[in-house]
Amino acid sequence: MDSWQSLNRQISACERCSRLRAHCQEIAAAKRRAFQDWDYWGKPVPNFGDRRATLLVVGLAPAAHGANRTGRMFTGDRSGEWLYRALHRFGFANQPTSTSARDGLRLLDCAITAVCHCAPPANKPTPLEIANCRNWFDLTMTQVHARVFVALGRVAWSVMLQQAADRRWWQGSKPAFAHGACVPWAGGRWLIGSYHPSQQNTFTGRLTEPMFDQVFRTARELVDGVR
Repeated sequence: MDSWQSLNRQISACERCSRLRAHCQEIAAAKRRAFQDWDYWGKPVPNFGDRRATLLVVGLAPAAHGANRTGRMFTGDRSGEWLYRALHRFGFANQPTSTSARDGLRLLDCAITAVCHCAPPANKPTPLEIANCRNWFDLTMTQVHARVFVALGRVAWSVMLQQAADRRWWQGSKPAFAHGACVPWAGGRWLIGSYHPSQQNTFTGRLTEPMFDQVFRTARELVDGVR
C-alpha cells in the first residue's frame, strides 16, 4: 500500500506539462461562480481506489471544475454522476454519488485512473501531454493487477491497447474501438470499450444509461467469472 500511496503523491507533484499546469492553476484561481467557496485542488489528480482491484476504469483526463476542483477522479461533475451510479448498481462502489473527496465514497474491487492526470484546455490533451503522462500510466498498470479494464473513450482504448501490446497480452491487428466491444487478452484479462460519459455524449443521447449499464454488467460478469 505504501508504494500505491507513493505513486499517487508523485503523480500529484508532477510538473512535466507547463501548459496543463498553468491551465489547472488558472482555473483554480478563477473558479466557477457556483464553487467560489471551494479551495480548488489545482494539481494533477491521483489514482483512486484499491491497487488490488480486479477492475480498472481508464478515463481521459480530469474535468476543470470536477476533479481539478475536488482532487478525486470523476468527482464533482456530470461524468462522475453517470460513472458512480453505474459502479454502484453493479457493486463496484458503496454509494452512487461523488461530490467531494470526503463524502464517504469507497470503491469495491475497483480502481480508476486516467490517460492524463491534469485537466486540459477544451478537454483535449495533446499527444505530447499524453506521452508525458505515460510513465504514470505504466506504473499504475504495474501496481494494479486488474483482469478487467474498461476504457472510457477512444483515447483510453488506444492507450490500453498499447499497454497490452507492450506487456505481450495480445498479438495481431488492433481491435477497433466500439461501445460495448469486449476483447480477450492473455492471462484471463479483458478489455471493454465504452463511450465516455461526457456531456457531449450523454446530452445528445449517443450514450444512454442502459448502454452504460451494459458495460458494467459485462465487467461484473467477467470479474465474477460467470462470462
